[in-house]
Amino acid sequence: MLQRPKRLQMAALCHRGEGDKKEYLLVTSRDTARWIIPKGWPIRGLKSSETALREAWEEAGVKNSPVTSAPIGTYTYQKKRANGFEVPVETLVYSVEVNDLAHDFPEAHERERKWVSADTAAELVNETQLKSIFRQQQAARQQCMSG
Repeated sequence: MLQRPKRLQMAALCHRGEGDKKEYLLVTSRDTARWIIPKGWPIRGLKSSETALREAWEEAGVKNSPVTSAPIGTYTYQKKRANGFEVPVETLVYSVEVNDLAHDFPEAHERERKWVSADTAAELVNETQLKSIFRQQQAARQQCMSG
């Protein structure tokens, strides 16, 4: 059977605070209400990092916040299509330091959002590689605090 190339999405790893107080923003997916990070398909005319930031706005209300120009990691997941088939999607993850959150944003009535520690985020998300990204964040935080 032929294997199609993976599709590509951009995601925002939104965070606030420092050290022990560092938290990550999760949102629920619209279809299954699973905990995820904001992500979406490429947007014509926007760089990948700008697309991640746009998704953070639309899905979580993140505004006036800087995004890294290069991805801090990637993860792959199976996206279920309307026809029932699944397609592999590679997701580039960009770090977004959240300065401001809007109460009203495009998908406010379709999603829940919550702030959690890196450890809790790793427990709540389903994707193995995304769990690893959160665990790396936790390990880096612990390394900074001990060194």
